[in-house]
Amino acid sequence: MSKIIHIHIDDRNLPPPTPEIDQERKVAMFDLLEDNSFALPAREGRDVPPGPYKLELSIKERRLVFEITQEDDTPAGEFHLSLGPFRQVVKDYFQICESYFDAVKTLPPSQIETIDMARRGIHNEGARVLQERLEGKADVDIDTARRLFTLICVLHFGG
Repeated sequence: MSKIIHIHIDDRNLPPPTPEIDQERKVAMFDLLEDNSFALPAREGRDVPPGPYKLELSIKERRLVFEITQEDDTPAGEFHLSLGPFRQVVKDYFQICESYFDAVKTLPPSQIETIDMARRGIHNEGARVLQERLEGKADVDIDTARRLFTLICVLHFGG
């Protein structure tokens, strides 16, 4: 089974999230666990540890860390990604989300829809960047990448 069955975000050193950020995180985690595609590719003749997998996301020494274990907690892999390629898209995503959250309170549906379309576009860009950064480390489909990108944004919020 090439999927994630448990996810943990190491947020011990992060400031408390806003209610909106906390809600985004809860929805992304729920959706991710309901439906995802996550596989570790074969590398240099080594056997691929079989899934399903548990994933811990954290930021350590200014790097995004994916710690992957098997269902029985046997280590399956760990990789560190530079945060640099994510910075601008995360910044853009937070700005558009802030606009969206404000719009929902006061603007008519047509304007909310326009902002939401822009938000989805930036979200898709973040997912594409994540898929590129994970190339050769983990194979994820676009929906899994979108949900993981949301969780990376949560980590960026405090990092």
